[in-house]
Amino acid sequence: MQRLADLTNFVQKCRSLESDISELVELTSIIDEDDVEVEKQLLEEITRVEEELSIVEFNLLFSGEYDDSNSILAIHAGAGGTESQDWSQMLLRMYLRWAEKKNYSAEIIELSEGDEAGIKSVLISIKGRWSYGNLKSEKGVHRLVRISPFDASKSRHTSFALVEVLPDTEKNVDVTIDNDDLRIDVFRAGGHGGQNVQKNSTAIRITHLPTGVVVVCQNERSQLQNKELAMQILKARLLDIRMKELEKEHSELKGEHISAEWGNQIRSYVLHPYKMVKDHRTGHEDTDTNSVLDGNINDFLQSYLLNQVSNDTF
Repeated sequence: MQRLADLTNFVQKCRSLESDISELVELTSIIDEDDVEVEKQLLEEITRVEEELSIVEFNLLFSGEYDDSNSILAIHAGAGGTESQDWSQMLLRMYLRWAEKKNYSAEIIELSEGDEAGIKSVLISIKGRWSYGNLKSEKGVHRLVRISPFDASKSRHTSFALVEVLPDTEKNVDVTIDNDDLRIDVFRAGGHGGQNVQKNSTAIRITHLPTGVVVVCQNERSQLQNKELAMQILKARLLDIRMKELEKEHSELKGEHISAEWGNQIRSYVLHPYKMVKDHRTGHEDTDTNSVLDGNINDFLQSYLLNQVSNDTF
């Protein structure tokens, strides 16, 4: 029913735009060229219709099966210790700011703090329509080049962080999990969370034996809540594995296969000796690095979607 409602609204929007465009075409043919006020109003209406049409065209790029889903985003610090952990913290802030600007809700599910600064890893739930469709372009290795604030000699450092993006599987999806394939461990949660979290065994670790996928949840106050959340994340990870297998099969049929494993950065953020953020898949660049790191990444997301359509690999 939700799918039907979404499609109905989309069709109604398209028909409304079609009607508006027809009226504008008719008005331009009868307008008095000397009527400056009417011409001004007509131009304003054309601008409005163009903006609405642009939004509709952009939404058409989200044609993947799970594009309209919520998403689960994970960030993992690469080799490099404190430097990479600080870079992971910067990426976390970037995505939280982006979600805020999109009016999406973002919740940190699991966070492992760095030894001296930053974070080792973090798991975030980002809820909002087209969340996964937008963020799926962020999968891969993100590279930072800068003068390290942790180096007394002020030398230039290169850091890496891996970003994973999974579709949230709250909706019904074809992911079957056999209970016999699971090992569930219960333990006391560490860190903040109140007396109940610290004294009782509420944290859950679920291991999917056939794949070796491990999910840990300890942020909720009850064991049941942590188990439900861990199962949700496990389903998302297994779905992601299945989607990657299908993508690999599709690439092999086309006669090409590009590995997206660790070490193949998708984007570089250079803060020294010049300022530039560049996506290596699309060639899209932005010299306003502060703006990008403040969450203004929509141009990168859109360029990726357009590139996928033009390459017929969407």
